[in-house]
Amino acid sequence: MAHDASAWGGLFRSRDNGATWFPADAGLFIGGSIALSIDPRDPNHLLYGTDTRLLRSKNGGRDWVQEPGVQFAGPVYAVLFDQQGKATIASTANRIFFRDDNSGWTDTLAPAGAAPARAIVTGGKQQTYIAGEQGVFASTDGGRNWRRAGESLPDAAVASLVVVPGTKEKETVLALIRGAIWASNDGGATWEQRDVASAGARADALAFDGKLWTAVQNRIYASQDGGSIWAPVGNPLPERETSIRGIAAADADRTIVLTTHRGVMRSVDAGKVWSIIESTLPVHLEAGPLIRDPHDAATLYAGFSMTPYNELWRRATGGANLMAQLDPVSLAGAAALLISLIVLSSAGVRWLMRVRA
Repeated sequence: MAHDASAWGGLFRSRDNGATWFPADAGLFIGGSIALSIDPRDPNHLLYGTDTRLLRSKNGGRDWVQEPGVQFAGPVYAVLFDQQGKATIASTANRIFFRDDNSGWTDTLAPAGAAPARAIVTGGKQQTYIAGEQGVFASTDGGRNWRRAGESLPDAAVASLVVVPGTKEKETVLALIRGAIWASNDGGATWEQRDVASAGARADALAFDGKLWTAVQNRIYASQDGGSIWAPVGNPLPERETSIRGIAAADADRTIVLTTHRGVMRSVDAGKVWSIIESTLPVHLEAGPLIRDPHDAATLYAGFSMTPYNELWRRATGGANLMAQLDPVSLAGAAALLISLIVLSSAGVRWLMRVRA
C-alpha cells in the first residue's frame, strides 16, 4: 500500500534544506510524529517518539523496530541521544526513562512535573535539561538523576528549551514558558526574563541553529548574544496568527524553514517572501518538531500530526490517554490478573464438562 501523505501524519526528511521532502517512516501510518533524536555517532541511528509507541531505526528510517517494554506502549513525548551517543533518554506521559550501552531502560524517578517532557537537551559537562510540564529540570550525570532547576521560574509547562554553547564554564540555557523567554547562565540555578519585540510580547517558538531564533507576533527574530538583543528578520508571515513550532536557518540565514500549525513554510530570501511547502507533505495537518541532522547540515526532519499538537499535550496531562496513566508495575499487575482470569475460566469450563459427563 502506498504512503498517502495527505491522509496521515508522520516523519518527513529533506536533503536540500527544506525544498523537497519525502517520508522517513513510509509504511508505518503514524498518526502523530512527536519527537526525534539522531545518534551523534551514526546518522542512520534514529530514535522516534510517536503518539502510539517508541521506534528505533538503524538504517536511516528504511526499517523501524518498536522499542521493547510496556512503558513505551503509548505516546512518547521527548527523546534524546547524549553527546557521545552512548545513552538515551525518553519521556512518556508520566515517567522519564534512561538507558545506556550496558543496561536496559530504567525509570529515573524524576520529580513530579518533569513528565511529560516537551524537550530534552544536552549542555556541557554531562549537563542535561528537561522542558517539563511544571518548569525546567536538570541533571549533572547525563540524565540518570534529576532535580528542579530554578525556583524562580513559573510553575508551568515549558514549550521550548535550548542550550546556546559557550565556554566550558558558561553556557546559556533558555526556556519558553507561557510566551515568555527565560535565560540562565549558571546551569539553571537562577533565571531572568528576556523580552524580544516589546515588553510582554508573547513568543511562539525558540530554537538554536547557528544563532538563537524565536517568533513573536507573526514575525521571526534572531539573536547572536544568547537572547539579550533581538533583531527582526524579513517580513511578517503572510497569514496572521500562524503558530510556529520549529525554526531552522541555512545559507547565511537566507534559507529559513518553519514548522507551523499550517504546515511547513520556507523562505529563500532571508524572510522577505514566505511560501507553504506542499508537494509530498501533508496539506491539512499541523507540523511540529523540526530537527537538523548533526551529520549533514542540509538534512532536516519535520514531524506532522493528525491530532493537533495542543490536543496531544492536553491528553498527556489531562488523562485522556489511559495507557499513559499506568506505570509499568500497574500494567504488569493487570496482565497477571488477566492471565489468572483466563486460567480460572479454563479450569471452570473443564469442571463443568466433568460434572455434565
